Amino acid sequence: MSNVYLNGEWLPIEKAQVSVLDRGFIFGDGVYEVIPVYNRKAFALTAHLKRLERSLAGIRLSPPLQDNQWQLIIEQLVKEADTDNSSIYLQITRGVAPRDHAFPLNTPATVFAMAKPMAPVPEAWLQQGIKVVTHEDDRWLHCDLKTTALLANVLLRQYAVDKQAVECLLIREGCVTEGAASNIIVVHQGEVLFPPRNNLILPGITYDLIIDLVTQAGIPFRETTVTREQLANASEVMMTSSTREIVPITDIDGKKVGTGLPGPMFKQLLSLYQSLK
Repeated sequence: MSNVYLNGEWLPIEKAQVSVLDRGFIFGDGVYEVIPVYNRKAFALTAHLKRLERSLAGIRLSPPLQDNQWQLIIEQLVKEADTDNSSIYLQITRGVAPRDHAFPLNTPATVFAMAKPMAPVPEAWLQQGIKVVTHEDDRWLHCDLKTTALLANVLLRQYAVDKQAVECLLIREGCVTEGAASNIIVVHQGEVLFPPRNNLILPGITYDLIIDLVTQAGIPFRETTVTREQLANASEVMMTSSTREIVPITDIDGKKVGTGLPGPMFKQLLSLYQSLK
């Protein structure tokens, strides 16, 4: 692995260390961002940095770096990356301070960044779709902030793993929100339905881009509440994320979606997204 960035220094990852009193370690008091890189070029960088800024504002943490400084760090990580396609991980915590729930005063933030190879989505997923399971969405009410406090998501994702599924699709008060580590798109009665971008889901960059693409292509869509009944009667269901792009879901809780194979809307959206890349 190439060098990582930590608080103004470039060093091998095995030598990168933070204090046990870092609030990211003690409280999960921080935010993060993941940026895909294709052919050594960061994809949708402006949108990712804007979301990072929004997450920082959401936890009342001042940005430790400006966009041009982030860009220089990212350019260096991309340049040194082991592969042409990678993902950039950025993390900012409230820094090192004596353990106290209240915000510390005049404490520098901890800033960490690294690159890691980005594996391609398995071809079998694209050709056959994936299996997911559903679970009650029992997380907090600020899911729109990309914080490092991901224990609820970890438990939900592990629930899927325990069921030999790829993802856990979350239901809150009878309506679809998102996946444990993804956004969800539902095709129902000829319309593409997007669960609304509010505090109950993380506004995914890929999700936003696909909404833009269906708008430009004139595909019928709505950003609307999606009920469990609509999910059960969907002709197609897909998940999206920055590193997995668009993946068809063909099995939910042991029941096939539509024909049980990836459908025409998935193929159209995948083609539009690949053209955008």
